[in-house]
Amino acid sequence: MNKHLYRKYIASALAMLMFFSVFAGVGADKAHAEAAINVNADGAILVDGKTGKVLYEKNADTVLGIASMTKMMTEYILLDSIKKGKVKWDQEYRVSDLVYKVSQRRDLSNVPLRADGTYKVRELYEAMAIYSANAATIAIAEIIGGSETNFVKMMNEKAKAMGLKDYKFVNSTGLNNRDYNGLHPEGTGAEDENVMSSRAVAKLAFHLINDFPDVLKTASTPKKVFREGTDDQIDMINWNWMLPSLDYGYQGMDGLKTGTTDFAGYCFTGTASRDGKRFITVVQNAKDASGEGGYKARFEETRKMLDYAFSNYTNVKLVPKHYQVKGQKTLPVLKGKEDQVKIYTKSAVNMIVLNGEEKNYQPVLVLDKKKVNEKGELTAPIKKGETIGYLTLKPKNGEKVSFLTAEGQKKAQVDVIAAEDVEKANWFVLMMRGIGNFFGDVFHGIGSTVKGWF
Repeated sequence: MNKHLYRKYIASALAMLMFFSVFAGVGADKAHAEAAINVNADGAILVDGKTGKVLYEKNADTVLGIASMTKMMTEYILLDSIKKGKVKWDQEYRVSDLVYKVSQRRDLSNVPLRADGTYKVRELYEAMAIYSANAATIAIAEIIGGSETNFVKMMNEKAKAMGLKDYKFVNSTGLNNRDYNGLHPEGTGAEDENVMSSRAVAKLAFHLINDFPDVLKTASTPKKVFREGTDDQIDMINWNWMLPSLDYGYQGMDGLKTGTTDFAGYCFTGTASRDGKRFITVVQNAKDASGEGGYKARFEETRKMLDYAFSNYTNVKLVPKHYQVKGQKTLPVLKGKEDQVKIYTKSAVNMIVLNGEEKNYQPVLVLDKKKVNEKGELTAPIKKGETIGYLTLKPKNGEKVSFLTAEGQKKAQVDVIAAEDVEKANWFVLMMRGIGNFFGDVFHGIGSTVKGWF
């Protein structure tokens, strides 16, 4: 092989290597996560807490037990009821027979409630969110639904309205129905337990912290005394031991909900925020390296995902404000004083991406079909700032980026607007323009015919 051919061979090989390095980058994103994280759990998922972009998943659509992670739905419905004025924080509740009996079970997570006692909604909520108190949770269900049976119907209806898939709620607490000693909600079985997929749990958590961000103020409370100063006071230590001041403290951890039953194993929905980044994690039936479940296992498996996310992902401005797509900086305009209009993005687009992968996303312009004709033309008049479509971002290799919700996906796209006014031309200008176009077509036809003679 002569030197010339050898050099061409080496150059071609390097070019191919560069090509695959660039265009395989985004496709390697998910593979990178799977290789970097070995989560020991039956189901797990890691998502961006602001957009719901899925960064890692393991058996995320497998339906599994959720135990007290159930209480996130009870919290959501309560906070929604508070917002709508249907329930008030200082509203008082008188203990029902069921709630009293469950509250006396010391083998379950509980705060003691008196048979003749009255309790405010806020203290019941804090007992539920901080200490996972089961009787307090049933009390909230009765306050909102009149009975836990009615409340369970509300839970399933809300799940459907959220667009959740792979779920079934049979009670408000996450206990196995056998723990109700025959007083479980009507229409459910004695051995039933709440189930969801990791994706559905993450979607519920995503809605909870984004629709009601104040939930994190309570969820991040490490310790609180229930009924302080009374004979019934009890120290409530948050079951989320990853809160910074507790045993498995993690920087930025501020939620969200643990869960444990024999059926579900050790579960945890966590969320942490640092440096402008927030992530949500879910583990179901977490285990340690030896295959044993435990409190430590669910926190260590959660730590794996959070360490990976904070170390490997960055929130990047992929598209600046007033960005114009190359080759699509203007659109043609019919019946306007000008025959085209300048367009650009209304604002910047930020998205969480794997470090070094920002160049592997390409902007794609999507025009509003109601605003343009089949030829992609707008019709005057057009107002400055008028939305004519949107800009989205897609991996160059065509791989689809997954989001938990359509609303979250919209956070990774931006409206494209008209950068200027285009007034409608008056009748005389339109007439003259039409005449000009007519004769232009005639002369073009004659020219083509004459050209054909030669």
